[in-house]
Amino acid sequence: MMVKDVSQQKAAVLGLQHLLAMYSGAIAVPLLIGTALKFNATHMTYLVSIDIFMCGFATLIQLFRNKYFGIGLPVVLGCAIQAVAPLEMIGQKFTINTMYGAIIAAGIFVFLIAGFFSKIKKLFPPVVTGTLITVIGLTLIPVAVQNMGGGTSTAKDFGDPKNLITAFLTVVIILAIEVLAKGFLKSIAVLIGLVVGSLVAGALGMVSLTPVAQASWFHLPQFFYFGVPEFEWSSCVTMMIIALVSMVESTGVFFAIGDLLKKDITADDLKRGYRAEGIAQIFGGIFNTFPYTTFSQNVGLLQLSGIKTKRPIYWAAGLLMAMGLLPKIGALVTIIPTPVLGGAMLVMFTMIAVQGIKMLIHVDLNDNNNLLIIAISIGLGLGVTVYPQLFQALPQTIQLFLGNGIVVASLSATILNLILKGSGHRQNN
Repeated sequence: MMVKDVSQQKAAVLGLQHLLAMYSGAIAVPLLIGTALKFNATHMTYLVSIDIFMCGFATLIQLFRNKYFGIGLPVVLGCAIQAVAPLEMIGQKFTINTMYGAIIAAGIFVFLIAGFFSKIKKLFPPVVTGTLITVIGLTLIPVAVQNMGGGTSTAKDFGDPKNLITAFLTVVIILAIEVLAKGFLKSIAVLIGLVVGSLVAGALGMVSLTPVAQASWFHLPQFFYFGVPEFEWSSCVTMMIIALVSMVESTGVFFAIGDLLKKDITADDLKRGYRAEGIAQIFGGIFNTFPYTTFSQNVGLLQLSGIKTKRPIYWAAGLLMAMGLLPKIGALVTIIPTPVLGGAMLVMFTMIAVQGIKMLIHVDLNDNNNLLIIAISIGLGLGVTVYPQLFQALPQTIQLFLGNGIVVASLSATILNLILKGSGHRQNN
């Protein structure tokens, strides 16, 4: 396999480009969850900083191919955005320690089933994965819109003109860059939108630099920063299903990069890749951060740059870890106003839904069984998201499990595919 190599200096610049391309997605999860669980400035700073550090650490685990784990492809890992809604639900209904216990349990689960899962890809044809990714995007859109209005729909300033101006300005900036810019500038459209939107918000008096001033210059990750993890069965099962979703998505990224590198991705490659993500998730729970998965947005950069070696990714991982040890950088990210974040999230979340729709375009939609799988699964996923109280008569733990639209959609699509299509059905359907 012949790939274009680069000098260390160019690799460092390309590594920074990969970092910037995934940075917005990486910080979205801690910002969303921290806001939902009402973390104070100190806790938010730790959460963002250590999350950035763990993104780099998780990427290194995946890059470091060995006999037991690591797929060894030029991939970047970041927080799994699909984990936002269930983690918020677990943290609000139980405790934050229950949330981290569920993350650790899911990581162990991923590591243990990696070998088995690498051999059952036929259970996840495009009709299942496309439906699931579509639902993930659609169920997250209300979160983005709520943030655009100010974060809390019952607040007096919800929908305030300042909130709307900064939110929609952020959207417009991102769209303009995506349409007009090329190359590297286009790849960091979301980040530029966040920065410009925050600057405008600052001019409108919506930004406070106090968290940055109060943050320390350096710190180290701490085991169980928020407390010792607690394990509750429904929370653990919910995060295991979310982990399966991430594994399905990662599989698509692995094959996409394999195609770019003209490399055949074997079941053994997938097993090592899954195990690396499981280990990263275990460490995420231990250091009180989040589940980590392979980011798809960095695949485009590989195509764009033509540089497909791992050297720039090692630089990206190292830079992420270095940035995560500097709390002032983490605090700088936390001052992004909620409406600005909401504008960026709207673009990212809708793109997730569109990505799912793109996958479904390649499904045989003349097959009525495929239409039933898609329609029922999306309907159940969105319906449960809007009215999770549908199951309010059931025990709380069951409510947590069935009250998540992503979980319900994934179960529905997989089970219906098995019933209506059969596990041996052609994979292009």
